[in-house]
Amino acid sequence: MRTGRTCLAREVITPKLRPAARGVVLDRDDRILLVRFEFDDGTGLWATPGGGVEPGESVQEALVRELREEIGLEPPVDPLHLWHQEVVAEGHAAGFDGVINDYFLVRVDTHHPAGTLTPAELQAEHVHDIRWWTLPELQAHKGNFAPRALPHLIQTLLTEGPPPELLQLGL
Repeated sequence: MRTGRTCLAREVITPKLRPAARGVVLDRDDRILLVRFEFDDGTGLWATPGGGVEPGESVQEALVRELREEIGLEPPVDPLHLWHQEVVAEGHAAGFDGVINDYFLVRVDTHHPAGTLTPAELQAEHVHDIRWWTLPELQAHKGNFAPRALPHLIQTLLTEGPPPELLQLGL
């Protein structure tokens, strides 16, 4: 009599990640422009401006659209791609299991943020504030940033310059 083992096929589940383009906007004084996201569950964080890539849109096209909408800024034609981040976690966008963030360096002399979206439209996208930060302000802040290591990343960017190759980020 032959005994056999039952082999159960395991389904590989690939998370559905939302692609996003984000601008690391630095002015002539090395301040960074951040937006404050506040969510329905009461949590909040400061992050670089930007957002989701729409269907049929490239990451570069999304960067242009998002910076225009949120802060009224036209990025350079070919901004330097600094960082890439993939995060699988709840709470990023409805219908997605996480996000893929691509961060681009956008240098400006000076800029007063005033995008094409109204304050009500920004709040509908969870954006509740926009402000410039100095490196010491970033380092002293006790709240949350996205990515979490943003103060360190900005310090490294300002002291060492852009990474020689695309930097893969964690959370």
